[in-house]
Parts: sequence; C-alpha cells; structure tokens
Amino acid sequence: MTTIAVIGAGPGLGAAVGRRFGREGFDVALVSRNHQRTNALAADLADAGVTARGYAADVRDPKSLVAALDAAHTELGPIEVLQYSPVPQRDFMLPVLETTHIGLVGPIEFSVYGPVAAVRQVLPGMRALGRGTVLFVNGGSAVVPHPDRAGTSIAFAAESAYGHLLHDTLADEGIHVGQLIIPGAIIPGHHRKDPAVLADTLWEMHHDRHGFRHFADDLDS
Repeated sequence: MTTIAVIGAGPGLGAAVGRRFGREGFDVALVSRNHQRTNALAADLADAGVTARGYAADVRDPKSLVAALDAAHTELGPIEVLQYSPVPQRDFMLPVLETTHIGLVGPIEFSVYGPVAAVRQVLPGMRALGRGTVLFVNGGSAVVPHPDRAGTSIAFAAESAYGHLLHDTLADEGIHVGQLIIPGAIIPGHHRKDPAVLADTLWEMHHDRHGFRHFADDLDS
C-alpha cells in the first residue's frame, strides 16, 4: 500500500483529501504544525476506515518537514502522492509598498524552501515505485499578483515556476506534477470550492495526469 502525504492538513481541504484518497486505498499522512490537530484528523479518518497518522512539522523548518515525511514513509509506506497546501500567514499579505526584503523571508521559506525540501525527500521513493504525483495548491495570486498581497504573490509565483519545471522534467519518469489554483476562499457548500469537491478535483488530477495548472473556479470569483 502507498501513502498520500498532505502538507498543511486541516479540518477542511486536508481532511476531505484524506477521505477521498483513503476511499481509493491510500494510507494518509497528515502534516501540520499542530500535532494535536493532525492526530484528531487521523482519528476521524480511522473512524471512517482509513489508515491515517498525524505528524508535526513547520514548513518553514525544512529539517522538521523532512523528518515528518521520513517517519510517514517508515510507518505507513512509500509516499506516492505529495500534496503541498499549507495556508499562508496573514502577515505574508502586505501591500507591495509596505513589503521589505526582510518581510519576504517568511513567504519564500513557506512557498519555496518548504516545497523544495518536501519534494526532494519523497522523490527517491516515487522513483523507486516508478510512479508518483506532486500536487501544489495555491490561491489566485499565484496567477494574477495582487498589490495588497505582495508576499504571497511573489512567493506563489516562485512556487508555480518550481512546480512547472518539475512537471516538464519528471513526466518521462512517470511522476506527474500539477497545480490547483483556488481563487478566493474555500467555501463549504460551494458547487466548485467545497472541500469535498476540491478533493475530487485533486483526485482527478492525480488519476488523469493531464496538464500542469488547473483552476477550481473562475479567477474573478
């Protein structure tokens, strides 16, 4: 059995993705800074018949992220799918003229160093399997930069470039890399942005393995 690791797992999208991939037979590693929360999410998934475990890691601390993914590989099995979807901090979203070079350290650590560390940790296992999927989840500013959210706009653009480079480079190895853009907020009950609907979209991206960038909704929504 193989595993999906959800980086930035929470009670909305992360839990929904865990349920969706769990129904398909995946074990689920839930990773976030809050170990109590990931353990609670794992228990909820276990009640639904999904093998899941929670792990604590800060995406701005690559060593802790690598350690969590290594533990998940050891305890659950090879990581076939990596989803990188932590929610950015509010102080990353300052107007462009209030954003300093020091202020960009956090967003870059969050959206560049974290994904690179995570991908490099799971890539050898995917290569050993002969297959794998990396899923990046970003807001609309990854595509259309917003002057009042400069930090995430800049860092998401870098994360997008990294993902696109991986998509082109790893395709011949059977490893698919895709990005889901979710404009605005995740909205329970929304016909396109409900967590369960987004989880279905992410499953389809993994299963269909077509193209790099996908949109959960129109950019102006």
